[in-house]
Amino acid sequence: MPADFLTTLDALPDRKSPLMERFWSMIGPKAPARIEAMAREARAVTRRNFGRTMRLFAPLYLSNECVNNCAYCGFSRDNPDILRVTLSVDQVVREARHLAEQGFRNVLLVAGEHPRFVSEGYLEECIRAIRGFIPTVGIEVGPMEAPEYARMVEAGAEGLVVYQETYDREAYAEMHTAGPKKDFAWRMACPERGHEGGFRRIGIGALFGLSDWRLEALRLAAHLEHLLRHCWRASFTVAFPRLRPAAGGFQPLTAFPDWALVQTLCAFRLTFPEAGIVLSTREPAALRDALAPLGVTSMSAGSHTEPGGYTGAGAEDLHKTVKGRRVDLEDKPCSSRAEGQFHIADERSPAEVAAMLRARGLDPVWKDWDSAILSALGAGLTAA
Repeated sequence: MPADFLTTLDALPDRKSPLMERFWSMIGPKAPARIEAMAREARAVTRRNFGRTMRLFAPLYLSNECVNNCAYCGFSRDNPDILRVTLSVDQVVREARHLAEQGFRNVLLVAGEHPRFVSEGYLEECIRAIRGFIPTVGIEVGPMEAPEYARMVEAGAEGLVVYQETYDREAYAEMHTAGPKKDFAWRMACPERGHEGGFRRIGIGALFGLSDWRLEALRLAAHLEHLLRHCWRASFTVAFPRLRPAAGGFQPLTAFPDWALVQTLCAFRLTFPEAGIVLSTREPAALRDALAPLGVTSMSAGSHTEPGGYTGAGAEDLHKTVKGRRVDLEDKPCSSRAEGQFHIADERSPAEVAAMLRARGLDPVWKDWDSAILSALGAGLTAA
């Protein structure tokens, strides 16, 4: 990553660009009536730029094995008692076909950070195995080098998601105590390496509950401003997930109440009118219903955060790990499942979420991309 953003990050909040000065004023203390006015304006801006569409996607967890120790994550390698599994490619296809039957054509492949996903071509094989019936494939896995990202794009992935977790250096060091994720700057540069590798859609975000929410929001906004300036070939989405219960019993370090989430969402929409905003099933149903019209452009639905969560795939290979090394179970559980990354709050089915959106005058979109678009464009340019 060019040093200029790290310099910008470290100078916040004392030195800000004009756009960040505006954003900072939006997330300052506000009376409820002012936040309501921001919400009305955000809704109008969203309609002008995105119409009434809401893209629906589902996460598909490939593995909960991980070499990192992250205090807040259910996949952390220092959680030795949880059940783990890595799905086979055939099992990934089984999970993906289940999601396709529910209507999804936009799937995000998620996994803990483990060398096997890059070194042995596993992730590329998973992408190729499902891209024929899932036209929009994104990945949320451990950071890679640009040439490795290029291989994922060649395999058929078009979206990359990577959250910095927290932009607070001290909190980051406290939360990430082992594994490659300890390197703050390496992770920070990930979106730009993904852009260099050819991803057309990149998602960034922060995990709210680890640092002061206003400073976290400002740092995230500054990162988005930087990426929009330097990675112009890609479109960007942003997310601000709140910490949810997970294995290990970690509790949020700071508060991020509902009103602050509303204010943050509206500030991002008004500052970045053309950026996508993602809302996951971490949030409860009633809050998601209220937030959907205000600026959200993409929502997950019917999510499971454990590998095999949709079909029960992989149950025969459950095991534990100690410091990242596999430990087989003496007695194989018959009905247990692998541990999820976190507990979801909105447990409605995809059909129920789609019905909710339609009831609020929004149009659920299951598919908004197909590789045939590029094929047709290339043919047209050749003919010309």
